[in-house]
Amino acid sequence: MIVVTADAIEGKKIKNVIGLVKGNSVRARFFVQDFIAGLKNLIGGEILEYTQLMAQSREQAIDRMIEDAEKKGANAIVGMRFTTASIMAAASEILAYGTAVEIE
Repeated sequence: MIVVTADAIEGKKIKNVIGLVKGNSVRARFFVQDFIAGLKNLIGGEILEYTQLMAQSREQAIDRMIEDAEKKGANAIVGMRFTTASIMAAASEILAYGTAVEIE
């Protein structure tokens, strides 16, 4: 599956636009991560635990978007984007979305 943020794929012709595909992941923070993050907040620096949590969420959202596209018969996704939302104080959603297409 080819996934690009551009509206076209260089060297490929889009022969059919299938439509919107999406995948999301909602993750909650864990008490231990919050504790470690609180300590790091005092001394500064990257909060690796949250970085890893968000990276896992992005990958899961992409995987789910690709599954959606494959179910609809697509072999590529163009115009892929991310959006995020806070669900509650300790949970966030990452949504991956794009346009499923069939390329030659």
